[in-house]
Amino acid sequence: MIVYPPNKSGGRRVRVGGCILGTAYSLNDLSVFLCHAGIEGLTEVDPAAEDPIKGARELIEWRGGGPEVWA
Repeated sequence: MIVYPPNKSGGRRVRVGGCILGTAYSLNDLSVFLCHAGIEGLTEVDPAAEDPIKGARELIEWRGGGPEVWA
């Protein structure tokens, strides 16, 4: 999964493989995209944690800032 840099409205485009899943505006949105991509058990969101979506660290490539960057 690739999370692109924030756009002007603060959303970050999310892609899995060659498919754009949509735009996430928070870690909660991102966890929903993970579930829709068929990745289960990753819904616990803790923005202060080193791995903000438990178990997703290896699955997400952050571009233009990490999980703390949304604006």
